[in-house]
Amino acid sequence: MNKRFDSLDAFRGLAILCMVLSGSIAFSNVMPAWTFHAQTPPPAYIFNPDLPGITWVDLVFPFFLFSMGAAIPLALHKKAEEQPFHKIFLQLFKRMALLVLFAIFTFHARAWVMGKAPGMFTQLISIACFGCLFLIYGNWTRFVGSKTAIILKVAGIVLSLVFLCVYPFAYGDFSLAQSDIIIIVLANMAFFGGLAWYCTRKYPLARIAILPFVMAVFLASKEGGSINQLIFDWSPAGWCYKFYYLKYLFIVIPGTFAGEWFLEERKNEHPEAVSKKVLLLIAVIAGALVFINLWGLFTRFLEVNLLLNLVGCAGLVWLAKSIKQHKLIKRMVSAGVYLLLLGLFFEAYEGGIKKDYSTYSYYFVCSGLSFLTLLSFSLIEESGYFKRVNRFLADNGKNPMIAYTAGNLLLVPLLKITNLSNFLDAMNTSAFTGFARGIIFTGLVALVSVSFTRIKFFWKT
Repeated sequence: MNKRFDSLDAFRGLAILCMVLSGSIAFSNVMPAWTFHAQTPPPAYIFNPDLPGITWVDLVFPFFLFSMGAAIPLALHKKAEEQPFHKIFLQLFKRMALLVLFAIFTFHARAWVMGKAPGMFTQLISIACFGCLFLIYGNWTRFVGSKTAIILKVAGIVLSLVFLCVYPFAYGDFSLAQSDIIIIVLANMAFFGGLAWYCTRKYPLARIAILPFVMAVFLASKEGGSINQLIFDWSPAGWCYKFYYLKYLFIVIPGTFAGEWFLEERKNEHPEAVSKKVLLLIAVIAGALVFINLWGLFTRFLEVNLLLNLVGCAGLVWLAKSIKQHKLIKRMVSAGVYLLLLGLFFEAYEGGIKKDYSTYSYYFVCSGLSFLTLLSFSLIEESGYFKRVNRFLADNGKNPMIAYTAGNLLLVPLLKITNLSNFLDAMNTSAFTGFARGIIFTGLVALVSVSFTRIKFFWKT
């Protein structure tokens, strides 16, 4: 496996661990606003859609979406050459169905959803549900025969359905509408993003052409009685699909291009020898642009932010042009710089950049920063720097489903049962200890995920 594919795993690992971190730092009045979503700042944590700006928390989800888009051509390119359309379609639909089940089941498996004041028994059920997920999504064929693997998967699905149907949840009778919205969005992106890539894999410009039609439906959907409104509002099953989710194709589709470029780079057996110092300089500038935009867009120093971006982007373009044969660097820099600057020039539209309700500036800026961050990981890996850090992140990125659920379904119940949660709660007294609380919890989650990766046990859809 080409090392640059490991860099994609590391990029995904960074995204999933930051997702865990963002939900585990202390929710208290002492925390600074940049440690939460820009539209839900402390101390009240009340959603304010008129508040512009983004924080690092707002980059976590688009980074993961971008990595999903990049993984689509890596996972499907061989099958697309060998299998007919209907098999690819069924595979994508199966993946969407398994992710929807994952979204519904993991939401209901949380102790605070099962009971208003969950006790030890409820916490143990939550842990048992975590074990049930191993039956459904584990790569059992690596350890047992194919028939046994099927039996285990079917048993897991049956157990999960029985749990959903018979358990008396705190909010009342079970409802399909109660689910993890993040996973529901990912399920839609896995299906529609995969379908978009497959149908346009030989015509990449056609893939880009999809996005203006999505934009048209959104922009004109408020016109009563229009076909746009009909398309926007229609859904065969509102609990698992809404046209509203397709807005994230503006991040997933650009990601598919990154995946294709990585594939093409793998075929380049004799790339130009490039100075490690040049590679590191490109990686540093690309990474610095992420922090510059987080600062400038959050503090609203927009003019200074734009100026710094123009300087940084110009430096990246100049360095990329000086490397004649390294096509991946040129492509990633060109796409990242273009989308980033496009997003910054869209910034004033819709009241400023926002994650919620998400703006076009948000899609373009996040896509541009995703290109640059993934490139940074790739170049650091190629240069041989931070090998242990990259491997640790990559091992988490290879098991994102375990990393996403280990906190809520395993660690939180264990901490509650043992009363160790009291020690973490006692860290809510200052910004430093409140953030350290999240670091400790995220570190534990990462160790769980890495442990299963190291023994080659993965959850897959």
